[in-house]
Amino acid sequence: MTGGVGATGAAGATGAASRKGSRSLWSRDFTLFFAARAVARLGDTILPVALAAGLLQHGYGAGAVGLAMASTAAAFAGLVVFGGVIADRFSTRKLMIGADLVRLVTQALAAALFYSGHVVLWEICVIGFVNGVAGAVFQPGVASTVPRLAADVQGANGAIRIAESVAQLAGPAAAGVLVGLASPGGVFVAHAATYAVSALCLLLMRLPPLTPGSHMTGRGGSAFRADLFEGWREFRSRTWLWAVIAVWCLYMIAVWGPTVPLVATEVVQEYGPGVYGLINSALGAGTVVGGFLALRLRPRRMLRAGALSLFGFVGFPATVGAGLGIPAMAVGAAVAGAGMSFWGVMWATSVQTQVPSDVLNRIHAYDVAGSLAMMPVGQALAGPAAGLLGADQVLLVAGAMSFVVAGALLAVPAIRDLVRVDPPTVGSATAGSATVKGSREPARQTEDG
Repeated sequence: MTGGVGATGAAGATGAASRKGSRSLWSRDFTLFFAARAVARLGDTILPVALAAGLLQHGYGAGAVGLAMASTAAAFAGLVVFGGVIADRFSTRKLMIGADLVRLVTQALAAALFYSGHVVLWEICVIGFVNGVAGAVFQPGVASTVPRLAADVQGANGAIRIAESVAQLAGPAAAGVLVGLASPGGVFVAHAATYAVSALCLLLMRLPPLTPGSHMTGRGGSAFRADLFEGWREFRSRTWLWAVIAVWCLYMIAVWGPTVPLVATEVVQEYGPGVYGLINSALGAGTVVGGFLALRLRPRRMLRAGALSLFGFVGFPATVGAGLGIPAMAVGAAVAGAGMSFWGVMWATSVQTQVPSDVLNRIHAYDVAGSLAMMPVGQALAGPAAGLLGADQVLLVAGAMSFVVAGALLAVPAIRDLVRVDPPTVGSATAGSATVKGSREPARQTEDG
């Protein structure tokens, strides 16, 4: 259908390239980056449990949980475009380390507030906003780091997705246990520790030199604006790119935005934080499956295959909204996770292989900003919508809208017909030699040397 299995010779070549990519994938530096992403994802998955349990424990409701999440998302979405320009002008590794250290401090402060019992919503929102700013500085560099560390970009994205998925599998369950045995403050301490580990891994990592033709741009104010506009021109010149983002705005405001806080509050109130951790772990188990599928399947039209997988997301909000019980909610979350994970690898690989490296950070920033622009709106409206219609009805609508989103992606020819582009270095003897040479001489020529 959409898979990349064609003639026997082509399949053999793809298999050989995949095996070569696997052998060269696990360099010291990629392993450090892999560990940093996995640990950071572990922290991200325990945070919703801590926020939901902690705020509910102090008398707040679904609206407060949504606002706390929206404060981070709004700062991130609003500033990540500027973060992309900064990432193209300065050392991405140092920017990511600095962002991790900022979030280490903010989450330690949040832990102190919850331990002391002095929990005021606006203070939690301010902490979330600062975390969003740090994330906006951190995230653009992720896109350009993967192709610089790995010749097999899809394999690298698949491996990172699996690691993040395993973290999502373990994180919520561990958070539920921590909340039960200690307090929400203990979960925030654990979250702060994940940023410390991530920063250490990135500190030890070295990035290889930029590809020929890439450059660090000037530092003047006019150059900054020029870089910003250049990124926008590159972004809007690719129909498949901006069309996905346009559809994703609908997804964020009508599906993901309300689903996260409402599932959290509904499950925690009805069954307790332990069950909410279980549901999120099922979501994580599904994303592991989706990651493995993304490692094995190499569809020629990646975005078409990814869009088809998104039809499975309906199971996450719909089973909770319909009150189908814990087993059905867990299965629905697992199917949703598999679809989202497979889409995520297809999308990330498409962006990283279709966009020139010298504008990739900025393009990725516009991608992330557009993708998340409507998420804080959806999260902030989750509480009022639940109060007006009922949380169950809002979740059922979110499930129905997930079908609309997947169908809309498939309806755009530029999206469904985009043909994959593999980096020319994969399977190339010359590039292979260059890769080996680069890995043996990391101290001689690196960005952050």
